[in-house]
Amino acid sequence: MTVLFKVQAQELAKNEALLFAYFKGNGDGLHFAASTDGLHWSALKNDSIFLKPQLSPDKLLRDPCIIKGPDNLFHMVWTVSWNAKGIGYANSPDLIHWSEQQYIPVMEHEAGARNSWAPEITYDPRQKQYIIYWATTITGLYPETQSKEENGYNHRMYYTTTADFKKFSPTQLLYEPGFNVIDATIVPNGTEYLMFLKDETREPPRKNLRIARSKNLTGPYSAAGPPITGKYWAEGPTALKLGKNWMVYFDKYTEGKMGAVTSPDLKNWTDVSAKITFPAGVRHGTVFKVTRQEYENLKKL
Repeated sequence: MTVLFKVQAQELAKNEALLFAYFKGNGDGLHFAASTDGLHWSALKNDSIFLKPQLSPDKLLRDPCIIKGPDNLFHMVWTVSWNAKGIGYANSPDLIHWSEQQYIPVMEHEAGARNSWAPEITYDPRQKQYIIYWATTITGLYPETQSKEENGYNHRMYYTTTADFKKFSPTQLLYEPGFNVIDATIVPNGTEYLMFLKDETREPPRKNLRIARSKNLTGPYSAAGPPITGKYWAEGPTALKLGKNWMVYFDKYTEGKMGAVTSPDLKNWTDVSAKITFPAGVRHGTVFKVTRQEYENLKKL
């Protein structure tokens, strides 16, 4: 295992660094941690807030997802409320100065929609557009499969596309695996796309992370594979490939800490939670690469 960690640490280019965008508490705002090896993470700006939420009566910023687009802007979406039918959006040229926050009403057309949770963005180079996707429960649409403890939530994944974050395609169903699913994140892998997702089913005990695959970003996606996490409850996966190995970070939310698993082949997974360090109080978010100059600029704050 020691060799595996050394390979990961060496595979990040000298002009690159890793950032992890996250929130704390119930959704206080945008925080950043940084790493140069994928294992050890340090809070930036003394763990203070980079962007305070202003949308919805709840004024929450949970589950931030950030990607850098071909326009050289960082685009971010987030959960604005526990029960809103829309999501938040803002962009930034440098992760320091942010645009006006925008509410995207992705599920306002659905009378039975109860929420819009954990939105993510992936860029589609073929179509030259972004896909934004999230989890929603629509009352009565699917057979109820959850226990009373889950308050009747029975999520599926939905999506919209946009080229400019001004015009958005009609919302469509992205993934219906036959069970309650949340926290999907999609990353390219050669000629396919990998959807890391949380099986939210409570009974029998699951609450684990799994992978579905597709040749196209908008699907159709395969049945979810076997769990890649252990018997603990895990959510909020975020994934990237470091050298020859995949790393998936996630929120061990019942234990109040972050976890991680790694794999060289997407089949055999090793839990490396004991090898990673994150700032106290980190809740799940997104890992992404930045240039070393962007990292240095953030460090000066």
